[in-house]
Amino acid sequence: MKNVTDSFVSLGHWPSAGSFGFNTDILATNPINLSVVLGVLNDLLDNRKQRILSTIRNSEELRGGAIEKLEKAKARLRKVKMEADEFRVNGYSEIEREKLNLINSTYQNLERLENYKNETIQFEQQRAINQVRQRVFQQALQGALGTLNSCLNNELHLRTISANIGIFGAMKEITD
Repeated sequence: MKNVTDSFVSLGHWPSAGSFGFNTDILATNPINLSVVLGVLNDLLDNRKQRILSTIRNSEELRGGAIEKLEKAKARLRKVKMEADEFRVNGYSEIEREKLNLINSTYQNLERLENYKNETIQFEQQRAINQVRQRVFQQALQGALGTLNSCLNNELHLRTISANIGIFGAMKEITD
């Protein structure tokens, strides 16, 4: 730096020509130019250094925030995975319960339908038996009436009627 200062000090010894011109003395002008360039470069480098340091600080802050957000996201993901596993387990157990309920309900419905079918069959059998009995009774009655009509003549018929009237008369006296 001493050379730079000496260069500026030596400027005071230059004779003033009264007008502006170029100094062609390389040895005298080079240290001045060099000192100006070094001063400007030094300022530029300092500014650049400050911007880089500022950018690094900002990047570190952003990195820290990103790491914090990443950790929160990981924690949230773990929580969501646990909840999903819980829902899955609960869902499977609920499905199994519903399946068992459905099987039991279906079994009970089948049992009721089987009972209803058996009752219906018994009812239809009883109805068929009753119809057959009624039909047999009607045929037997018609056969008996036919036999009675063919066997009875007027005289036997009148005696049977008189006997029955006598029986009814005796019954009436007992009840009075």
